[in-house]
Amino acid sequence: QGTRDHPPAQAALRDRLLAAVVACFKRHGAAAIDTPVLELRETLLGKYGEEAKLIYELQDQGGELLALRYDLTVPFARYLAMNKVTNMKRYHVAKVYRRDNPATTRGRYREFYQCDFDIAGRFDPMIPDAECLKIVHEILSDLQLGDFLIKVNDRRILNGVFAVCGIPDSKFLTTCSTVDKLDKVPWEEVRSEMVGEKGLSPEAADRIGEYVQLHGGLDLIERLLQDPKLSQNKLAKEGLGDMKLLFEYLTLFGITGKISFDLSLARGLDYYTGVIFEAVLLQQENDHVEEPVSVGSVAGGGRYDGLVGMFDPKGRKVPCVGVSIGIERIFSILEQRLKASGEKLRTTETQVLVATPQKHLLAVRLKLISELWDAGIKAEMLYKKDPKLLKQLQYCEDMGIPLAAIVGEQELTDGVVKLRDVVTRQEVRM
Repeated sequence: QGTRDHPPAQAALRDRLLAAVVACFKRHGAAAIDTPVLELRETLLGKYGEEAKLIYELQDQGGELLALRYDLTVPFARYLAMNKVTNMKRYHVAKVYRRDNPATTRGRYREFYQCDFDIAGRFDPMIPDAECLKIVHEILSDLQLGDFLIKVNDRRILNGVFAVCGIPDSKFLTTCSTVDKLDKVPWEEVRSEMVGEKGLSPEAADRIGEYVQLHGGLDLIERLLQDPKLSQNKLAKEGLGDMKLLFEYLTLFGITGKISFDLSLARGLDYYTGVIFEAVLLQQENDHVEEPVSVGSVAGGGRYDGLVGMFDPKGRKVPCVGVSIGIERIFSILEQRLKASGEKLRTTETQVLVATPQKHLLAVRLKLISELWDAGIKAEMLYKKDPKLLKQLQYCEDMGIPLAAIVGEQELTDGVVKLRDVVTRQEVRM
């Protein structure tokens, strides 16, 4: 049903992965918040565009219509408005729910984790936006997932493109969600959906096609700023000006090698208002292929300046920009990699096993292990009165426990403990 259990090995891998992501968020000065899994249905509806059909709505059980949260962004905007917070840098790692068609091989589930980092508040343009992109770059580099590309665009540039191509305002959002499919299907299919389903004229679709297939860097931004049609459009001009500024900051961060200004990037959600971005992993299919192939999005985000105002009774706006790390897809990739390497991941953090070689020494083990626990040492023992020493050492090997603290009759007499390195089998008396 699109959900899954995580046995110890998977849970350990997930913990390691989440710890790396959270460490990056903390390095950038974010505070953690938490919000309920349940939101009022009206909080979520009307915020996601065509994606709204994937919201899990709950039955009315006495007057309140509730739904399971669909992402962590809308609850964050509601939180800011309710608490009158106008300035915050936060991260949130939690599960979200979508009535999607599960594709478990690609890391697509109905219940899954999201890891979000957001900056809310009025600041000078593009400084927080650049930091969000830097964070994506840091995390994907740290996790060593292979080559990646971060695509960047701006909703204002897209809307400007639609306007100069003669698309009516009322069709901007639906055209946007069609353009968003360009990373999955060829232009011909996107064009036929625009004309066939969205009711655009073939000429308008072709004009859009000339723009949305462009991608590049600062040179492309400069070229579009000179474009006779786009430069006349106020929104597009604003967006391109900010994009130029963004690229200047990204150059200072030294990460433009992995960034592409891509006019086909639309991101289907309605709440984006400015810069939008998405990170994809690239896979060299084989040596003969010039263009690396994308194996799917692993992070995405953007600027959503109008969302908080939707929840404020007075409509007060709080500008926000944020990024979500696609932890499930990254987890699938790391899981497959671990399987292929044959490496065994430790599922516990036990440092030492308290062992006894002879019978009738349970009391000794219980006393010693209690002392270790009280001293903050991660210790275990077998739950048998008189286990065989070999069995105890075998348990250490199976669980990857590095040390065994052995106390036998001789050690008791001498008042020492024999510490054994499980791998090298070296022993010291202490």
